Amino acid sequence: MLNRKTSPPVDTKTGNKRQILWKDLKRDKLLYLLLILPITVYVLFYYKPMFGLQIAFKNYNVFQGISESPWVGFEHFKTFFHSPFFGRTLKNTLMLSLYNMLFAFPAPIILALMFNEVQKIKFKKFVQTCTYIPHFISVVIVASLVTSFLSPSSGVINTIISAFGGEKVYFLTKPEYFRTIYTVMGIWQGTGFNSIVYLSVITAIDTSLYEAAMIDGANKWKQITNVTIPSILPTIVMMFIMRLGNILNVGYESIILLYQPATYETADTIGTYIYRVGLENSQYSLATAVGLVNGIVGLLLVILSNTISKRVTEYGLW
Repeated sequence: MLNRKTSPPVDTKTGNKRQILWKDLKRDKLLYLLLILPITVYVLFYYKPMFGLQIAFKNYNVFQGISESPWVGFEHFKTFFHSPFFGRTLKNTLMLSLYNMLFAFPAPIILALMFNEVQKIKFKKFVQTCTYIPHFISVVIVASLVTSFLSPSSGVINTIISAFGGEKVYFLTKPEYFRTIYTVMGIWQGTGFNSIVYLSVITAIDTSLYEAAMIDGANKWKQITNVTIPSILPTIVMMFIMRLGNILNVGYESIILLYQPATYETADTIGTYIYRVGLENSQYSLATAVGLVNGIVGLLLVILSNTISKRVTEYGLW
């Protein structure tokens, strides 16, 4: 008998998947082309710079370059953990993040719920525009406005205080006022724009749910607590997890524009410490090490919060 060569078995499942993928690519080729730009941005500005993270483990010298700089291992990490600034910067970063969690995070949710209850369209659009505009103002201008409002000589706040017989206060030199000033400034600038996400989810809620609640005798407050909030809960959880992942990444740009040596006690954060060490003192390796610690902690917090959220609420990022 002749030996016939038998072809290897074909994996029909793999073949079907490839056919389906190819059909999707042909059908939605324009949509996939739109992904080229964001993918390019991520590769160039997020993944490619990761090559420079090895600076954290080297005694980096500008003239020697990354490859030729001597390897020092975890020396820079030890320097940061044993420095007198570690405890202060960590505490201030966590405190500012806690202030944002307690006051800044719920603000856009409350504002979106209020917008949803406004019946006059023209008034609603006007108020929305007024609350969105601060987001598009440069943080430098916002910080300048805050400095002007709190000026001890001509600021509006001190003018009102003196009008009621009080003594003028130079708020920006008082450590005890800095966290409140920073939080209020962030709420004013970001609440309106951040409410867009929640408002878009609210407008997508099925109106029949509200009609059923009204038939059952639910007033406005009960409609909000029993229909609106449960419907936007997945979005709230998702935004909370993302915010928790950035708990160590407070807006250091605003802090740099507002703080001064007199307020370092409550204003100096990990971000401002990296700025001073890396850019002002040219200690690039130490600054990279601190930034790497910051990023790793943020990643762990995202994973932990997502795991807890899925177990408790069944909602998560993945």
